[in-house]
Amino acid sequence: MKKDMSTIEKTGLLKIVVNAGVGKLRSMQQFDDKVLPEIQKEIAIITGQKPAERKAKKSIATFKVREGEVVGLQVTLRKQRMHDFFTKVVNIVLPRVKDFRGLVLSNVDHDGNLNFGFRDQLVFPEINPEKSKVAFGIQVTVVPKIRDREKAIALYRSLGVPLMRSEK
Repeated sequence: MKKDMSTIEKTGLLKIVVNAGVGKLRSMQQFDDKVLPEIQKEIAIITGQKPAERKAKKSIATFKVREGEVVGLQVTLRKQRMHDFFTKVVNIVLPRVKDFRGLVLSNVDHDGNLNFGFRDQLVFPEINPEKSKVAFGIQVTVVPKIRDREKAIALYRSLGVPLMRSEK
C-alpha cells in the first residue's frame, strides 16, 4: 500500500484536518474517565493518528464550560496518512452516507479549502456499530496547495471528489 512520495506530493494537497467537538458530550456521566478515551480511540482508528486535545480558553457559564476543559479533538494528517485518509473518504466513506448526492460547491471557501462533515462516525468502515458506545460528529477540512477557489475545485474534481455541478 506504500506509494512513491512523489505521487503523493503531486496530488496537490497540503494537509487534512479532522475535528470532533465533544462539548455537548461533557454532560454525560464519567465523561473524562470513559467517554473521552472512547472518542479518542475511535478517532485514532479512523485517522491512524492519535488526536490532540483542544481545551477551552475561557469559561462560559451559559455553555457550562470551564477554562481548561477538553471541548474538541483534532488530528492533522500529512503525506502518506493524508493520502490514505483522502482516498478512503472519497471512495468508501462518502458513498456510504445515506441520501448522498454529492458535496455542494459552497463547501469550498475562497482559499480553496474543502469543508464537510459527518453526523456520526459510524459511516467509517473501521467502526463497529455494536461496539461503539458514543455517537459523535466529525468535521473534515482538506487544504490544497493551490490557494485559488476555481483551481481548487478543478483539483478536487480531478482527484475524484463528488462535487455537485452547480450551486443551488
